[in-house]
Amino acid sequence: MKKNDLIIGLFILSAIIFLIIPIPAFLLDLLLALNISVAMIVLFNSMFTNDVIGMSTFPTILLFTTIFRISLNVSSVRLILSTGEPGNVITTFGKFVGGNNLVIGIIIFIVLILVQFMVINKGSERVAEVTARFTLDAMPGKQMAIDADLNTGAISDKEARVRRDKIQQEAAFFGAMDGATKYVKGDAVVGLLITIINLAGGTIMGVMSLHYSAMDAFSHFAILSIGDGLVSQIPSLMISLATGILITKASKEADFGDLLMQQLFSIPKVLYMVGGSLIVLGLLTPLNKIIFALYGSLFIISGRIISNRMEVSAIEEEVSSEEISANEIRKPENVISLLQVDPIELEFGYGIIPLADTNQGGDLLDRVVLIRRQIAIELGCVVPMIRLRDNIQLNPNQYIIKIKGIQVSEGEILFDHYMAMNPGYVEEEITGIPTFEPSFHLPAIWITEGQRERAEALGYTVVDPPSIIATHLTEVIRGHIFEMLTRQDVQNLINNVQNSHQTLITELVPKLLSIGEIQKVLQNLLREGVSIRDLVTILETLADYATTTRDTDVLTEYSRQSLKRAISSKFFPSSEMTSVVTLDPKVEQDIMGAVKQSEQGSYLALDPSITKEIINSVQTEVHKLEELGKNPIIITSPIVRMYFKRLTQDYFVDLIVVSYNEIDSNVELQSVGMVTV
Repeated sequence: MKKNDLIIGLFILSAIIFLIIPIPAFLLDLLLALNISVAMIVLFNSMFTNDVIGMSTFPTILLFTTIFRISLNVSSVRLILSTGEPGNVITTFGKFVGGNNLVIGIIIFIVLILVQFMVINKGSERVAEVTARFTLDAMPGKQMAIDADLNTGAISDKEARVRRDKIQQEAAFFGAMDGATKYVKGDAVVGLLITIINLAGGTIMGVMSLHYSAMDAFSHFAILSIGDGLVSQIPSLMISLATGILITKASKEADFGDLLMQQLFSIPKVLYMVGGSLIVLGLLTPLNKIIFALYGSLFIISGRIISNRMEVSAIEEEVSSEEISANEIRKPENVISLLQVDPIELEFGYGIIPLADTNQGGDLLDRVVLIRRQIAIELGCVVPMIRLRDNIQLNPNQYIIKIKGIQVSEGEILFDHYMAMNPGYVEEEITGIPTFEPSFHLPAIWITEGQRERAEALGYTVVDPPSIIATHLTEVIRGHIFEMLTRQDVQNLINNVQNSHQTLITELVPKLLSIGEIQKVLQNLLREGVSIRDLVTILETLADYATTTRDTDVLTEYSRQSLKRAISSKFFPSSEMTSVVTLDPKVEQDIMGAVKQSEQGSYLALDPSITKEIINSVQTEVHKLEELGKNPIIITSPIVRMYFKRLTQDYFVDLIVVSYNEIDSNVELQSVGMVTV
């Protein structure tokens, strides 16, 4: 058996024995002194513990000290009633605390009982009940916060386990304290009853057995009863106070003394006001001028000393901060942070800051979050974090969009203005500042708030500056999302599919295709605006055809054919006939005849003169479609599609090239022209 276990066992056993076996007065004095010592230890530990979990055994301590104190009460009652001599401690408390005056002793004892029972015990019981309830209610939220930190990598598994254990320990502690406070309340009641029994029984025993007069017996046993009550209630009061301190700590991890002094004496202005008030009271009222002037002067001097310390501390902190910043800049490893390139950046002049500042009512940050959500739903790809920062080198109302640190687009807005665009059928013009819409370079005008309702009534499309920036940013992201799809992003997408399609992933990666090859296929699809959200279909197609070819361009075409329903719904509305342009079979033959094979894949080696003729013909047909208000769509045979798209992509950014195998059977098409040479 461990030594500590033996000591605890003897402590509890002795408490039970003292309830049964009489003990001499000298031993009772020793035990009462021990009881007072233990109560002091518990009180000061509860004051200065930094963490309530550091006193997690307090409910058990409360039970042990209560039963030990009650056993000493029983022993003292036995000695008082049997001999009238309970020992030095009880007699001294009865005479000394009451000033050897019976009335004073009784009043002090009653006041002590009232303070403990009505104030400390009642308050501690209520606080313990409320704290236990709120601690238990907060457990699910704390557990979710830990899980979130763990999922984001902010903490390790070990740290998460430690935090969960701490939450459970706190819940168990405050739950136990809720019940343990009932011991304190009951102990106060029992102490009062024992004192009354001592007084009544002692007076009777004094008259009958010790042959005292009634008045002498009452006086003698009243002092002993009060002494016994005080010896019992003072340690009980300290334990009750420790209970209240422990459960009313607002900060569960704070040094009580430091926190208390910091919160009371850390604001010089408060000390100046208190000191001045005390001096005024001392000078203008009959109060003792010396005492109040002395206290007032002390508070003013203390406030000045604290103010000087705060000024020195602020200067030292500023100097230290500057030194730390300088040292950080001098470190060679800090150059590494400069190598990081943000995938997407939106930089703007100071005039646009209110649109991004939530404190000024700006919602640009919320719109950025919606952009990432919209792209994820539309293209099935996670957009990297978008960095927003102000740039004083830009014009106040100018903004630029960077992809991987390089500017790819820019725009300019007018704050407190709206952009009005004519959709094509508005005949009446509205006055404003001419401009161009930055996303699609359409003609537009800036109008004021007062013109907005009239412009909308006339049929203009009216948008506010945040919507302009958000739309522009969305279009830029759509056009460059394929560049930002990394191998790690592809791995994350595959991991997401693997949870429900384990067999597919096991067959495909890495036996048939590597992550890099799958990345190239997905990038090819995203480059032409084809959604990769149906990743299972894409991976199934790759698994089917990767056994015969590992050419990512060919695999892309197979994937497009598998996604024909999605492609058709995107480019060919089912509610109307779609006007398209076809490709002359002779042009297709010329293109296929110019295809060359190499170790890196196939490429097109077409004669420059033929290329020029094809491009001119495409330009003519695309212009024809644009005059009809239609999207520029060219239909080709499957084997030619990727080469024709590669031939025209540098000349026509928005040209849509679709093969016959990528068109759903219920789509109605109307050919309005043919690309020929």
